[in-house]
Parts: sequence; structure tokens; C-alpha cells
Amino acid sequence: MLAGNVHYRTEKDIPAHVPLFPLSGALLLPSGQMPMNIFEPRYLAMIDDALASHRILAIIQPQFDAAGAVEKCDCPQLCSVGTLGRITSLSETGDGRYIISLIGICRFRLLEEAPAKKAYRQARIAPFLHDLSADNGEDNVDRAALLTSFRAYLEANELEADWESVEQASNSTLVNTMSMMAPYGPAEKQALLEAPDLKTRADTLIAITEIALARDNDDYDTVLQ
Repeated sequence: MLAGNVHYRTEKDIPAHVPLFPLSGALLLPSGQMPMNIFEPRYLAMIDDALASHRILAIIQPQFDAAGAVEKCDCPQLCSVGTLGRITSLSETGDGRYIISLIGICRFRLLEEAPAKKAYRQARIAPFLHDLSADNGEDNVDRAALLTSFRAYLEANELEADWESVEQASNSTLVNTMSMMAPYGPAEKQALLEAPDLKTRADTLIAITEIALARDNDDYDTVLQ
């Protein structure tokens, strides 16, 4: 896995302890890019510390209930799986904020949180080492079904896409980019994150999209009646 200028090939390349950045509804996948606007003092300190060491942040969702609601507190319980991202760019805004960009390295399982020594949370993690491999099984993805689902969603929401770029994208890029950009809730995002392989993630995305389209059609029919 190449993230910015660094190759991540084995467990030795991944720190055992990482800073946690809880973010509801966010999804970062391996090789995916995530822009972030950092303004809270504790997270500004996190960025400074990460830049001085391994440049890695752990993006993870707070736990949510069946309705997708998150406990409102400064230290919510966290989901068990998140994604490590490397800071590949940073700019200072002049008003105390950082604008950064992350590239996803691999997913991880949260093992245990470390005792609080910083303003932000930290934890010991176990990386999903198979995410570092170049063989991600993208040949198993049903690309035609994925594009059909994507086209139906765009048409239903009166949206457009750059189809030339879509056609040129690899299956891996297509599945992960669509998953990250999909306007679904925390539960759906977590299901996409935890999919064991690329084919399952694509199938999950298709299923979620079909459910959303069917629900929207039902709501439309109800209004007409």
C-alpha cells in the first residue's frame, strides 16, 4: 500500500498505538482520500503530534443506536473497526485551523484505549494486514451491476457524473470512492467499512442503494395517494 510517499507493506510499518479521531458518518477506505477541516484545540494538538511522528490518524465512528443516533458526550463509545490514514497534505488557514488530506492505509480493529495522557484519545490497534496487499480481489466485482445501481441512483436524484472518468476507474477505485461518497448513515457506512473483501463491499453498496431507491419510491407513491 502506497500512501503519499510511504509504502506500508508489513505490520512493522504500522504503529501499534495511534491517535483516535472519532467522526460520525465518515468513511475512509484503503487508498481513499479524505479532506478534513481541523479546528478543535485537542485535534489541532493531535495533528501537530502526528506530523512530528508517523503522520497517521485513526478514523473511527462513535457507536450508534438502531436509529443511527450517537451518544452526545465528549468521550462516546467507539465502533470496533476503523481506518488508518496518513496525512499527505496540510495547509494553515490563518485563523487557527488546519486543512488536511488523508490517504487511507488499512483498516484496523480497536483493541484497547490507552490511559489519557493527551487531550485526545489514543488506542492500541490491530491492523487488517490483507488491506496492504495489491491483490484485493477486484476481478470478482460485478462492475455492470454496480454501474447500473449507480446510474439508477443518479437518475432518481437528478444528479450527473463524469462517466468518462467512471469508465476509466478500476473496480477498486470505483467501489471505494462510491462507498465513501454515498450519502448514507453511520450504520450503512460501517457495514461498507467492515465488508471482508471488495466484492462484498460492492454487493453491500448495491443492496443499500436498491433499498434506498425502493424506499424513496414508496415515499413518492404515498405522497401521490
